[in-house]
Amino acid sequence: MSGAQARQGPATLPDAEVRARSVLKYRKRAAGYDATCGPTWPIRERTVAALRLQPGQRVLDVGCGTGLSLALLRDAVGASGLVFGFDQSPEMYAGACARVTAAGWSNVLLFETPAQGLRLPEPVDALFFHYTHDILRSASAVTAVLACARPGAAVAIAGIKYFPWWLAPLNPWVYLKNRGYNGAPGELLTPWDRIAPRLLDWHLTPVQFGMGYIGVGQVAGHSVAAPQAGGGP
Repeated sequence: MSGAQARQGPATLPDAEVRARSVLKYRKRAAGYDATCGPTWPIRERTVAALRLQPGQRVLDVGCGTGLSLALLRDAVGASGLVFGFDQSPEMYAGACARVTAAGWSNVLLFETPAQGLRLPEPVDALFFHYTHDILRSASAVTAVLACARPGAAVAIAGIKYFPWWLAPLNPWVYLKNRGYNGAPGELLTPWDRIAPRLLDWHLTPVQFGMGYIGVGQVAGHSVAAPQAGGGP
């Protein structure tokens, strides 16, 4: 990997290719995925808390993976609320379904679909993103997910990014870490820049010494168009 790749990431790829790469990677990782998530569990909890969910609300777990966040989200909205989740990886989706079945949750509804094809039966009050880099880097995926939320819906995003300048020598390692999970690794300088312009009250909190972030905002009206500059994969 060149220095330029470490800073900016690879050339833009079509959505279909990014999705295919991601599905292959998670096919290999799904069985052992849960065991790797311990270090980011406090970030997961903080991101769920940032949504300030209330009993009876509806929330979408974007790219829900094996469903590790579902219990936290369901606890927040209670038995009277609804939790939606989706994942494009058949293996990760199967893990989430098994988790829901084992828990007996009747108000958690899951879909096996890429973000671009997501349709929900009703708009949600909150969007939860936990390490969903490929989705955030796709303009079409961001548009589809935002369309599932009502205007004013809460948004909380946790993700990986490059270290600040004083730890920049470590960024090739960050790139390789990201590459292990995502179909379109790289673009880690400001990975939120395709969704943030479409949100209100957007603000960031760095985590993990600046290698991660939690971003919080609200869905703007759907008249806010996707940015045209620097098109995504």
